[in-house]
Amino acid sequence: MHQLRDVSLLYVCLAIAITYFGLCLRAVRWAVLLAPMRKVSARELLPAQFIGFALIAMLGRITDFARPWIIARRTHTAFATQLAIYSMERAFDLGAAAILFSLALLFAPRNMTHHEAFARAGIVSLTVTLALAAFALLLRYTGDRVDRLASRLLRPLSPRFAHAASDRIRDFRGGLRSISSLQEFLAALGVSLVMWVGITAVYWCSVHAFHASPKLATFSISATLLVLATSMGGSLFQLPVLGWFTQIAVLAAALHGFFAVPLETATACAAVIFFTTTLCIIPVGIIVARIAGIALRDAAQHGEALP
Repeated sequence: MHQLRDVSLLYVCLAIAITYFGLCLRAVRWAVLLAPMRKVSARELLPAQFIGFALIAMLGRITDFARPWIIARRTHTAFATQLAIYSMERAFDLGAAAILFSLALLFAPRNMTHHEAFARAGIVSLTVTLALAAFALLLRYTGDRVDRLASRLLRPLSPRFAHAASDRIRDFRGGLRSISSLQEFLAALGVSLVMWVGITAVYWCSVHAFHASPKLATFSISATLLVLATSMGGSLFQLPVLGWFTQIAVLAAALHGFFAVPLETATACAAVIFFTTTLCIIPVGIIVARIAGIALRDAAQHGEALP
């Protein structure tokens, strides 16, 4: 595509650097969440982040549990313990992202395209965040009752799904119990917010790399967050390799549909975003796996998402 010829390499390299910094922050947050059970340095957990996200980039979300498995192996802890931490990590990700979306969309400039829709999205996002916080507190203090209720309601529909849901509830409650003080909670939330500001910056840099496009050169933070939210929805069901193209298509559709970016330019921009956020991790992940003596095939098999 001739649009890629005018892309700013400085912006692309900056986006990649921020992506790698975000992986370091993930290791720091995991160490904070694991601290009440075992003191581990973020440096020890960093290889798992590179390897795990490289596997997700190559094979899709089916390998989402590779990171807990690798960390359990490297720290000699139970896999169930790391699954609990993984559950908390997902919760902090969702909460931090929702807080950023809510604030940015609620205060989006009035002259922004589709401003009213964005403001409503901000209200909905903030409501969902508060609902999730209430649900987390409910699980923290009445998790056994919620577990029994979920099993009783779901078992007639599917015993297997009921069992899996019960396992996830217990894992999530175990993760909640890992936070033993307000200081640990604030530390994990603070790291999460910084990390998601960084993710937003990666998208912003990737979009602004197309400085020759008037639509993209003036892209706002609020608009960037809307594209990020769209990308998050599309990544939930990412498939091996094929998912690369569907994710790019989702991003291109958002840029073209919401902001009237020409389709060819939108597709090129979507490809750059996907590269800076996902594909750029693969080479380093493979190298780190080789240095750490971890076979990617074994990590992928043990990390396949449980039913």
